[in-house]
Amino acid sequence: MEYYNYIKSLHLIFVITWFAGLFYIPRLFIYHIEASQKPSPEREILSKQLQLMSKRLWYIITWPSAILAIIFATWLLVLNPSFLQQGWMHIKLAFVVLLICYHLRTHVFFKQLQRNQIKYSSNFMRIWNEGATLILFAIVFLVILKSTINWIFGVVGILLLGIMLMLGIKIYKRIRDKNPEA
Repeated sequence: MEYYNYIKSLHLIFVITWFAGLFYIPRLFIYHIEASQKPSPEREILSKQLQLMSKRLWYIITWPSAILAIIFATWLLVLNPSFLQQGWMHIKLAFVVLLICYHLRTHVFFKQLQRNQIKYSSNFMRIWNEGATLILFAIVFLVILKSTINWIFGVVGILLLGIMLMLGIKIYKRIRDKNPEA
């Protein structure tokens, strides 16, 4: 089992790069949506560049990281199946399923924007961007605190974090509406 920590390290590295992609891709979506409101030829130039950046991020970093993180996680569970008997792991895996759903839905947005189909506002994407943050917080706290966390406080904490993120988005929108250069 000497190699267990190597597999664990690789899992963690790919989780980090997966989240990096999930954090950055909605920012590119926001820029793409806002570029679609600019006059020609700026709109076409920016859209084409943002599509290329999104495509590279999504297919070269985010998707491979997601796949490798899941492969290494599965390998870890095969090597140490006792984790599957622990309640916190069931909840963590539920959040991982939620993360995979979030990733797949983000892929739908990606495909739409690759076709220049603007179906959502930049404000919607700002809110969408916080989904990965909430899932990350939940997973990290579950892994670190395991069963020592009181689930009521954990749920309340995640909800409060979500409320704070939404308030931050609203405050930023007000600042941006007053000063478009912000």
